[in-house]
Amino acid sequence: MLKSLTTRKWIFLPALLLAGTYFLPGPIAEDGIAAEEQTVDLVPGPQQWRCIWTTDPSTTALISWNTTVPGKQHRVHYRQLLEAEEQTPLISKAERDGKYSGRGLDLYYHHVKLSDLQPDATYEVVMESDGRRSPALKFKTAPSEDRPLAVIFGADSRSGLKERRQMNAMLARMLAESQQEGRTPIIAFAHGGDYVLNGTDLPQWSQWMTDHELTTTADGLMLPIIPARGNHDHGPLFNEIFGFPPKDKDYYAIDVGPQIRWITLNSETSVAGDQSKWLDKELAASRPKYRWIVPQYHRPAFPAVKVPGRALVHWVPLFEKHDVDLVCEGDGHNIKRTPPIRNNVIDPTGVVYIGEGGLGVGQRAPKMDRWYLRPPEAKAGEGHHVQLLSFDAESITYRVVLLDEGDGSKIFDEHHFAVRAPKKDEK
Repeated sequence: MLKSLTTRKWIFLPALLLAGTYFLPGPIAEDGIAAEEQTVDLVPGPQQWRCIWTTDPSTTALISWNTTVPGKQHRVHYRQLLEAEEQTPLISKAERDGKYSGRGLDLYYHHVKLSDLQPDATYEVVMESDGRRSPALKFKTAPSEDRPLAVIFGADSRSGLKERRQMNAMLARMLAESQQEGRTPIIAFAHGGDYVLNGTDLPQWSQWMTDHELTTTADGLMLPIIPARGNHDHGPLFNEIFGFPPKDKDYYAIDVGPQIRWITLNSETSVAGDQSKWLDKELAASRPKYRWIVPQYHRPAFPAVKVPGRALVHWVPLFEKHDVDLVCEGDGHNIKRTPPIRNNVIDPTGVVYIGEGGLGVGQRAPKMDRWYLRPPEAKAGEGHHVQLLSFDAESITYRVVLLDEGDGSKIFDEHHFAVRAPKKDEK
């Protein structure tokens, strides 16, 4: 008898829930404009799933979903897809679950932390709530070997539901295409903040989580999200949705590859004090170890439309001190790539800032008279978009991928950032 080439190891992760009720979300009011009706059609079983990366993504993933009714047992089944047989099932406990604190409906979150995973591996997951199961989905862990990979950066999905869904569908297409042989695989989606208009409005978050399911490919591959908090994401719901502890300050750093340090900062809390001290230590420790260092946060230091955020005073000197490679910013609702900047002037040894958010929100025209937006050293514009960052041993290839109304995509900007030359004292 022929043996299957693919053997899976099943793991069961139980969770206990609070009581809940059904709900039907209402419309979202957006910036004084007539609201689009939400299209959330929730059922009692698992839905609104997310794969979240906030700790070592080569061995750990947070699988999250929501339910609308009370229950006694909620768990994740997961199995690694392998070219082998006779794998021993594992059991793990839930990380966190409970009732969302937002107003407007009863909804319950469930976070299951999968740990001790294999790097660069594919896992199949099924979320179960009292016998009701999600579709069979998949995710991939980050690699532990140094090889080319890509990360999508975007921000500001909060308004424009039609455009947000179109962008999410585009992300799913990009993810699927990147898995083809000979392509650089996309492994994660770094979100620079502003998911919804009102961070305390649970119906708005419910709509966002339903729309986020559209980033999953047709064959069930989820796109892991690396979340940053934006100025519209105030209140406790952000931490509840992404599995942070209730009082967490929401800044952290992870390896998205053995040579890529991705640093998520929180521009919505004190940017000085403890966060700046942590950032200085993190950068000092990371610069000698990693080829690439990329911070992300929401409010820009070198904005294309607004006034500079507090990062200009408190974080930019640290970025320059430690020779950060690229900085990702949101908030402005446009597209920008600055020249390399050091000491407030263009300098080939400086730091490049990209952003500023086009995942669904209406776009603004950048103020092209600002010195750091003038061509040919810089490029700026507007349009719903994401930034695709492809990393290899020699360079970061940066592309701005625009949403095409014909459900396609096109490149607005492309640039290459070479590996920094080592300083004399590092040779």
